[in-house]
Amino acid sequence: MVETSGVSRYYVYILFSFKDKKLYIGFTMNLKARLTDHAKGEVRATKIRRPLKLIYYEYFTSQKDAKARERFLKSGFGRSQLKLALKATLIKLGYKYF
Repeated sequence: MVETSGVSRYYVYILFSFKDKKLYIGFTMNLKARLTDHAKGEVRATKIRRPLKLIYYEYFTSQKDAKARERFLKSGFGRSQLKLALKATLIKLGYKYF
């Protein structure tokens, strides 16, 4: 096991909105706290899109890498790749924007 204490952690995460059946892609250093903020309606971008479900996340030790990944996933090609990778999950949840 590799020691990770003292290492900064960065997350890129994907939420599914049960209200509008769309995805939200975000970045954070504290995934648990950020998900709590989303659930409480404290994030402007998702406040009216609740309830939400975390369907995917990636962990990075480099902020630069995490931000680059977030930008990629928000791009047209990145979003299409994400939809392919999560196709079974998205179909099960009722996602209809393929």
